[in-house]
Amino acid sequence: QNTVLVWIPCIYLWVCFPVYFLYLRCHDRGYIQMSNLNKAKTALGLILWIVCWADLFYSFWERSQNIFQAPFFLVRPTVLGITMLLATFLIQYERIKGVQSSGVMTIFWLISLLCAVVVFRSKIINALNTDEVDAFRYATFCIYFILLLVQLILCCFPERPPLFSETVNDPNPCPEFSASFLSRITFWWITGLMVQGYRRPLEAKDLWSLNKEDKSEEIVPGLARNWAKEWAKTKRQPLNMLYSPKKQQKSSSSSGDVTEEAEALIIKPSQKSSEASLFKVLYKTFGPYFLMSFLFKAAHDLLMFAGPEILKLLINFVNNKAAPNWQGYFYTGLLFVCACLQTLILHQYFHICFVTGMRLKTAIVGVIYRKALVITNSARKTSTVGEIVNLMSVDAQRFMDLATYINMIWSAPLQVILALYLLWQNLGPSVLAGVAVMILLVPINAVMAMKTKTYQVAQMKSKDNRIKLMNEILNGIKVLKLYAWELAFREKVLEIRQKELKVLKKSAYLAAMATFTWVCAPFLVALSTFAVYVTIDKNNVLDAQKAFVSLALFNILRFPLNMLPMVISSIVEASVSLKRLRVFLSHEELDPDSIIRGPITDAEGCIVVKNATFSWSKNDPPSLNSINFTVPEGSLVAVVGQVGCGKSSLLSALLGEMDKKEGYVVVKGSVAYVPQQAWVQNATLEDNIIFGREMNESRYKRVIEACALLPDIEILPTGDKTEIGEKGVNLSGGQKQRVSLARAVYCNADVYLFDDPLSAVDAHVGKHIFEKVIGPKGILKNKTRVLVTHAINYLPQMDTILVMSDGEISEMGSYQELLKQDGAFAEFLRTYANAEQSVENSDTNSPSGKEGKPIENGALVNEAPGKLMHRQLSNSSTYSRDTGKTQHQSSTAELQKPLAEKNSWKLTEADTAKTGRVKATVYWDYMKAIGLFISFLSIFLFMCNHIASLASNYWLSLWTDDPVINGTQQYTNVRLGVYGALGISQGIAVFGYSMVVSIGGIFASRHLHLNLLHNVLRSPMSFFERTPSGNLVNRFSKEIDTIDSTIPPIIKMFMGSTFNVIGACIIILLATPIAAVIIPPLGLVYLFVQRFYVATSRQLKRLESVSRSPVYSHFNETLLGVSVIRAFEEQKRFIKQNDVKVDENQKAYYPSIVANRWLAVRLEYVGNCIVLFAALFAVIARNKLSAGLVGLSVSYSLQITAYLNWLVRMSSELETNIVAVERVKEYAEMEKEAEWSIEQTAPASTWPKEGKVEFRGYGLRYREDLDLVLKNINVTINGGEKIGIVGRTGAGKSSLTLGLFRINEAAEGEIIIDGINIAKIGLHDLRFKITIIPQDPILFSGSLRMNLDPFDQHSDEDIWRSLELAHLKNFVSSLPDKLNHECAEGGENLSVGQRQLVCLARALLRKSKILVLDEATAAVDLETDKLIQSTIKSQFEECTVLTIAHRLNTIMDYTRVLVLDRGEVVECGSPDHLLQEKGIFYSMAKDSGLV
Repeated sequence: QNTVLVWIPCIYLWVCFPVYFLYLRCHDRGYIQMSNLNKAKTALGLILWIVCWADLFYSFWERSQNIFQAPFFLVRPTVLGITMLLATFLIQYERIKGVQSSGVMTIFWLISLLCAVVVFRSKIINALNTDEVDAFRYATFCIYFILLLVQLILCCFPERPPLFSETVNDPNPCPEFSASFLSRITFWWITGLMVQGYRRPLEAKDLWSLNKEDKSEEIVPGLARNWAKEWAKTKRQPLNMLYSPKKQQKSSSSSGDVTEEAEALIIKPSQKSSEASLFKVLYKTFGPYFLMSFLFKAAHDLLMFAGPEILKLLINFVNNKAAPNWQGYFYTGLLFVCACLQTLILHQYFHICFVTGMRLKTAIVGVIYRKALVITNSARKTSTVGEIVNLMSVDAQRFMDLATYINMIWSAPLQVILALYLLWQNLGPSVLAGVAVMILLVPINAVMAMKTKTYQVAQMKSKDNRIKLMNEILNGIKVLKLYAWELAFREKVLEIRQKELKVLKKSAYLAAMATFTWVCAPFLVALSTFAVYVTIDKNNVLDAQKAFVSLALFNILRFPLNMLPMVISSIVEASVSLKRLRVFLSHEELDPDSIIRGPITDAEGCIVVKNATFSWSKNDPPSLNSINFTVPEGSLVAVVGQVGCGKSSLLSALLGEMDKKEGYVVVKGSVAYVPQQAWVQNATLEDNIIFGREMNESRYKRVIEACALLPDIEILPTGDKTEIGEKGVNLSGGQKQRVSLARAVYCNADVYLFDDPLSAVDAHVGKHIFEKVIGPKGILKNKTRVLVTHAINYLPQMDTILVMSDGEISEMGSYQELLKQDGAFAEFLRTYANAEQSVENSDTNSPSGKEGKPIENGALVNEAPGKLMHRQLSNSSTYSRDTGKTQHQSSTAELQKPLAEKNSWKLTEADTAKTGRVKATVYWDYMKAIGLFISFLSIFLFMCNHIASLASNYWLSLWTDDPVINGTQQYTNVRLGVYGALGISQGIAVFGYSMVVSIGGIFASRHLHLNLLHNVLRSPMSFFERTPSGNLVNRFSKEIDTIDSTIPPIIKMFMGSTFNVIGACIIILLATPIAAVIIPPLGLVYLFVQRFYVATSRQLKRLESVSRSPVYSHFNETLLGVSVIRAFEEQKRFIKQNDVKVDENQKAYYPSIVANRWLAVRLEYVGNCIVLFAALFAVIARNKLSAGLVGLSVSYSLQITAYLNWLVRMSSELETNIVAVERVKEYAEMEKEAEWSIEQTAPASTWPKEGKVEFRGYGLRYREDLDLVLKNINVTINGGEKIGIVGRTGAGKSSLTLGLFRINEAAEGEIIIDGINIAKIGLHDLRFKITIIPQDPILFSGSLRMNLDPFDQHSDEDIWRSLELAHLKNFVSSLPDKLNHECAEGGENLSVGQRQLVCLARALLRKSKILVLDEATAAVDLETDKLIQSTIKSQFEECTVLTIAHRLNTIMDYTRVLVLDRGEVVECGSPDHLLQEKGIFYSMAKDSGLV
């Protein structure tokens, strides 16, 4: 007692001291001022030292009195005193280094106190038993003990924060570092956030700031530095080695495999040595922090085996009736302490792993972003935008996952070896039987994993096809509705879905097998081991100790064996990711020194290029050859030439985007660049123009006016504060171009490079811009300007003109000089002038085509964009209202761009996602979808399985209690037989429920998908206009995928862990009924903690996913605009923005990791309490209990912590995922359009016979709350009449057709066709009988035949005839597959004109009495237009034709013309009659130059 217990704390502190001292030297957090707490700690430390040395002096005094004690009385106080001094020194040193609460010291005081308690106890017992007491030593020891207790209590309080630390000026610092040591190891410090999250849903502003060492600006530069060092090492090798792989690719594509082989051989040997190892770099950056996890993991693994060993001692204690009671209590206490330590250590380990994973992701995203800003264009071609974004999302995620697994590589084998060693000690060689079974199961599992993977690939393929089709259906939904083709397409989708479900079914069988092996493995192992053990030798007795300790060890074994395959596959995936990352980070970078950027001096000129040759990449042939020119300061230079002659390349070369082969290039002063395709950021209009410079009101106004942006800003809903969607979706092409120009003008650079900015804008705006901005009188008149242009009319005003052809400058000089030379330039002028002339002529009749907005009847559509914007916003503001998201996010979603989809559905969905708990009805819905019989059957099978499992273990406990007679047990064979039978029945039940749940899951997903599809197709058009297609596609992909493959396994695991927990409780109650007092309260604590957690965790997950999309969208944007960012030299700002966005995302991720740890620690404590009470009650009732029951109850309670953990995980997973069912059901309650066909009112099959259409007092509105678009229309159209409908934009021409097809139902009045009111019949009955040739010809991917006749109603001859009439026969005959020619998505592989003709062929095929022609404006060239008109005249002679005309010349020979204005018919009559009336029709005709 007096030696060992004194030495333990001293040794601990002296061993820790050097390591800890070094750690503090390196990690200085700032200086903490002296506080009362600190003074108290220091004073107590010194008093302790004095007390210890008082003992020492007392011993000296005794010696002088000639009382000789053992030498130990001298050594002990000496050592203790010195240790106390060291402790006092550390207390001060920690204060200087800014440690607010020290783990090392807390543990030291704790150990000292525990050791002192034992000594104290023995001293008291000693004092009671003997008379004479060493009063002085007794007194000093009491003082020493009390002081230790006080020190320990003081140690639990944290110090105040250090001076000059970041936390002081942080509005919402993370409480982690200011928390005390105890609070940190139990994760108590997050409780505040949890309480907040429980009271109300968390918002982004409630989250703490990241810790300094988790921020991008701390982490990324570290990794970047290490990578640069590593990269530099490998770069010392000769250059050609570096780019060899690129050459290799080239050669293989061009000249077959032979050269590639040869080249690979030459390069291979040196390649190995010269590859930068990314793994080494990551290890260098994150290794030191991560190494701590090794220690924690090892400690945890060793503690894990303490449980079974203590169980062994407990069973012995129960068997040995003579053992003193305190032994039992001691073992119980030890079991509890071990379990608690295990919990704390395990979660510290996980915390380190997750934080490392988080830092890894931050670092990788940051490094990729920085690299993307500097790679060359040729390297950009090798990795597409999508691939790079994948590197950020998928590959970075893989590293995160790996961080938690990687230690299993050494830990799993360690666990297996330890377990086998202990088992061998327990049961001897018969363990090998069990091990053999385990080893056999490993390849079976591996084979299943492989199979599952192939099935997954197959399923993904069908899923992709299905989503592609859905995407098309949603994009072409209007056409589907007009043609009444929904059913045909529904069948197509269901056909693909059927394939998908087939694969799903196969993988469900596999999953059932896998569950079977996973659940039955431990049992089979135990059975085989016990069977072999009992049968080898009659004298082998299976007693409680052997059986239950072995069972506990087998349970431990099960985890590493199942983890290993997962870990290995995870490592393989991560190594693939590592390679992809390495390749990306090794791309060549732009050489910043190829262009000399100097300050402005008067020498030579502003831009000087001498003998320069440029190519796009090192290995390409040069695209610009021996360029020579000088641009004097302040001059205006035009670059002209044929398409593809290198004009844009020249500007790229000046910006340093190309690879300079030779020559000399100087660009003086700052540069501004306007690219050919305007790049617009997802920010406000103002931010786009200011672009990171400071705001200068007057300058800003001047710029906007000069760039002709004022009228556009007036149209936009919130002026220049309007958010612009991704890729500028809510601006027209011309507006984007002008914003891009304004950005350049605003930044006030010295040199301006314009890449054809005038092409996207229309003539008069172009003229305005040239005069006000670029030209000799513009804002930039004193700057150096280089303008690439096609507009000839500006050339006379240029100072110099460069004429390019084939990458060389062929001529150079002023306009007059070049005309005199009569060379290439004059040639160029002639070709272009003719083209321009014809354009000019056509323009005289109507104002020039304003930026590709349709010109309708000469009336310029100016209000369109405004209307459009308002419409989008009103549709989307329904989302924004909830959470006050900025409106651009929803309007982005509105404009269905594939990229926008990726992020925008996130935003709108995140906002529409329900908060709070999932309603019970959702679970009920899911059970109904499975089928109630199957649901209850699966629950019954679960029960059977667990009853069998409990019974088999109970039977085992009875078996072990069989009395031993003459060294053997009787009935061994009966016992073994029943045990085996129970096990096999358990296996059958497992297989049964696994199959039933999987098959039920498939029923459910079939049912839910069918319903969703049917409901979406039955929705009215207004629904599709309101809902972003991204939203819908997401429902079909993500939610259905969740229902298919995520929910069934989660349900299995959830049910499994629920029953496991219940089973364990039942066993404990059987053994010790008194536990009934303790289990319910623990259950309540458990439930409370779990509810508390789920509320916060759900919200954190949402915040994390909402903040994730901006990272990717910002990255995407950067990649698209990288040349602009480089030209303006704004890289730093963009890197900073990216860092901020990543940090925002991690800010939500970090609390969610900690919340997981918080929960796990709390729950495992509940589990540990159950262990404690199970053991305690067993010890109390030791006389009534058999050893078998004790073993049973304690071994079950040891497992309960793991089950509880799983249960919470699974229940929160289930809650997160079952939302998918809710979302899919959501669309079932939406409004539907009218019935597709109504039996009672269905018209005769020959209807309409003559095709007479009457509008009686007809009115129409788009939505309940809007005005009428059409009002009181009374028109009768007789059969066979040809009617033209004209009117200015927004007059209601298209609305008329929508009403005719009942895309919108009538608000008042009715339409009657051949005596039948169309509102009374089914939609399909109506729509099959009228045909429309829509304005934008939409084709679906599929065969040409399918596009013409999806229902297969017509014979091939009919189809060929209709193609002939549509002038497509020659084209189709020339195709290899003829009618089975595959059309691409949206018909991309046919020209627009051909698509229009296909639509005509559709109409000819349907040959209905009424034809509506929504005339195509821009799509068709005049020739096709003539063809269509003549075909319609000849083929639809006796049909009623309604044409919405944009070009009046097409309807001049119609019987009648309706002129609409503001939704009313203002004129009606034959064209000639109307022209004489000189009304609206006349003025339109005049505008079109017909009169």
